[in-house]
Amino acid sequence: MSLRFEGTEDYVATGDLKVAVNASIALERPLLIKGEPGTGKTVLAYEVAKALDAPLLTWHIKSTTKAHQGLYEYDAVTRLRDSQLGDERVKDVRNYIKKGKLWEAFEAPRRPVLLIDEIDKADIEFPNDLLQELDRMEFFVYETNETIKAAIRPVIIITSNNEKELPDAFLRRCFFHYIRFPDDDTMKQIVEVHFPGIKQKLVSEALRIFYDIRKVPGIKKKPSTSELLDWLKLLMVEDIDESVLRERDPTKLIPPLHGALLKNEQDVHLFERLAFLARREGNRPGA
Repeated sequence: MSLRFEGTEDYVATGDLKVAVNASIALERPLLIKGEPGTGKTVLAYEVAKALDAPLLTWHIKSTTKAHQGLYEYDAVTRLRDSQLGDERVKDVRNYIKKGKLWEAFEAPRRPVLLIDEIDKADIEFPNDLLQELDRMEFFVYETNETIKAAIRPVIIITSNNEKELPDAFLRRCFFHYIRFPDDDTMKQIVEVHFPGIKQKLVSEALRIFYDIRKVPGIKKKPSTSELLDWLKLLMVEDIDESVLRERDPTKLIPPLHGALLKNEQDVHLFERLAFLARREGNRPGA
């Protein structure tokens, strides 16, 4: 059966993103997704699973995560303790082996989607340690002397926030796609998906402010799509009219409910300074 991703009603996928997902499926290679935080990289795996009616397995990577944890973990300490207590379970080593997400994906009765989320958080050797397993879709379990091989090759989606460079050997085994930040038209579609029937004048003014904030030189943390959606939700809850957003008063450079958009004190201070400079410019004789 041909697997095709055409987006879902809850996820606005651009044409090039659909091409990337379907190319990854056709090539049977992991799809490596990069992009700014908040551009929907992680959510993509959930929506691909939904669109393909496939089970989803998620492996969220931390700085302490090791590659072998995705295969399996052998609890030798517990087995030793049980042997000292005379527990019958020690006779079967399988009782002390915990299957990892790759093992679960390889054994799935139907083709799953496996999300390896934020791979760049782990140490630099992490991707290299998974090369053979992702390439051959198999690995060896030394404790039981058996090879675990994928009966059905899973759809693998790997996300990265570009915190670390990934090894060339790893990149060669992936199909790569960079999710560009949504333009105005795409963002309007995303907003409509989340808030059907929202006032278009409110959206237009909110987007104008949102993109203006992202363009401010020196801003440390640009607001993302998810933060825009949070802000719009608050604007509707507080019943703030678009005329308030249209206000050009330089003393009100910081938008209402800005805590949804500006996430650190440096950026708040930056906008306060810009407002101060605008006021000072406006108060000059002849201004």
